[in-house]
Amino acid sequence: MSERIRTVTAGAEPAARVTSTGGTTGRAEVDLSVRLAGIDLPNPITSASGCFASGAEIDRFHDVADLGAIVVKSITAEPRQGLPTPRMAETPSGMLNAIGLQNPGVEAWIAKDLPWLRERGARVIASIAGMSPEEFRQVARELTRAGGDTIVALEVNLSCPNVEDRGLVFACSPPDSAEVIRAVAQEARIPVLAKLTSDVTDIVAVARAVVSAGADGLTLINTLLGMAIDPDTGLPELANTYGGLSGPAIRPVAVRNVHQVHSALPEVPILGCGGARTVTDVVQFLRAGASAVSIGTATFVDPFVAPRVVDGLARWCADRGIARVRDLIGATTPR
Repeated sequence: MSERIRTVTAGAEPAARVTSTGGTTGRAEVDLSVRLAGIDLPNPITSASGCFASGAEIDRFHDVADLGAIVVKSITAEPRQGLPTPRMAETPSGMLNAIGLQNPGVEAWIAKDLPWLRERGARVIASIAGMSPEEFRQVARELTRAGGDTIVALEVNLSCPNVEDRGLVFACSPPDSAEVIRAVAQEARIPVLAKLTSDVTDIVAVARAVVSAGADGLTLINTLLGMAIDPDTGLPELANTYGGLSGPAIRPVAVRNVHQVHSALPEVPILGCGGARTVTDVVQFLRAGASAVSIGTATFVDPFVAPRVVDGLARWCADRGIARVRDLIGATTPR
C-alpha cells in the first residue's frame, strides 16, 4: 500500500457479514458513505469514464455533485479527434463503441472542464490515457499540479495500445501495465486506480503486477472487445471493425472479475464497473468486493439512473435493516 493512502486507511473497519434483520432501519438512517483507496465518498455510486463526459451534459438532469464521484472521460496529453464514424452500435443488452479517446487534451481540459467541476463541488476521478508510459506520466503530472482538492484520484486507462510494443494493449501485459502505473505513481500525490480489462488469461496476475508497481486500487472492468456485422451488407457496424462491449450484457463477467480479484487481494480497494444499472446490480458488485460502483452505459438510456440508484440503495438497505452500506462490501456467502 502506498504512502498516498496509508494514513487514511489505517483503522478502517473490516466488512461485516450481512444478514437481513427486517425493516428496522429507516431510509434516512442508512449510512451510504464508503471509502475507496483512502477517498471518503458520501455514497458508492460514480459515473463511468466515457459515458458522462465531464458532467456538464448530465448536470441539467441532476446535480452531478450528488454522486460519490465523477469519473471523467479519458484525458490524453494532446487533443485527439477520435476514430471515424460509425462509432457506436446497439447490441442485445448493451452497445459497442469505438470512439478512439476523443478529448480536448489535458491543457484544454484543465482550462475549461476542471474549473466547472470545482465550482459544482464535485469529487473527480480523472481518467488518463496515453500511448506510452511517458505520456501517462505527463498527464498525471499536469493533473496532479492543477487538481487541488477537486481531483481526488487518477484512474489509469490501461486499455490503450502501446506504440513502443507493436500496438499491444498495456492491460494485456502485466509488465507493461506495471511500467505505466510505476510512471504515474511517481507523479501522483493522490490515489491511483488501475483500470483493467477482462480480455486476458489471468486478470489476477495483472492486478498483482499493477498493485506491486504502486496502484492504490483497481477499476474492474473495462469494456470487452466485440464486433457486430450488418447481415445485409456484410460490413462491420463500426468503422474501426472492433469495439468495446458495455452494458448489462457484461455485468456477470465484471462481477466475476471483482470477486476473483477481491478473493486473491482482499486488501486492495476496487471500483466495480460493467453493466450496473439497478440497485441489485450495485449490491452484487459490493458483495463481490467492490467498495464503489460505476454506472455508465445505462446513462445513455436514462440520464436520471445514477441518483435514482443512490436513493434506491438507501431504501433497499433500510428494508433489510442494514445500517451501513459498507457492510455489504465483500459479504458473499460461499456455497
